[in-house]
Amino acid sequence: MAKRREQRAEAGTPALRVLAERGVAHTAHPYEHDPATTAYGEEAVRALRAAGVDVSAERLFKTLLVDVDGRLVCAVVPVAAMLDLKAVAAAAGGKKAAMADPARAQRSSGYVVGGISPLGQRTALPTFVDTSAQRFSTVFVSAGRRGLQVELAPGDLLVTTGGRYAPLARG
Repeated sequence: MAKRREQRAEAGTPALRVLAERGVAHTAHPYEHDPATTAYGEEAVRALRAAGVDVSAERLFKTLLVDVDGRLVCAVVPVAAMLDLKAVAAAAGGKKAAMADPARAQRSSGYVVGGISPLGQRTALPTFVDTSAQRFSTVFVSAGRRGLQVELAPGDLLVTTGGRYAPLARG
């Protein structure tokens, strides 16, 4: 039954379809999402650990859409850290950065807040992954819906998104 649910999850999001189409090695990790929770990353870490998955808040990355001088960019940082907006602006070659309006982020990505993946977005955005990802053989990012993470090599994340590493996290 778990295998069947995982296969449905594989076919169910644009993020996982992109990985499958490109032959990128990955593992989907579904978990039960509590609709009352808004701390999506922390919830994912707790739920995956409870299911026996070896993951930490430093290895599970959140996807944040940021407005840099009027254009959207995608920043991927560890759940355990805060995003440094000045660092995102610098990485994107801009001057001023602010968190994107949630409705705009959802329209651009095609995903709901809390389930935005850096992979398979409706509109491909410049993507920046925090340099800390390089410390791990695999990292976890949203697979495109609340209650579903995908584990993959950070280099594969970069190649698949057309992204690059940048020091984005603080704390």
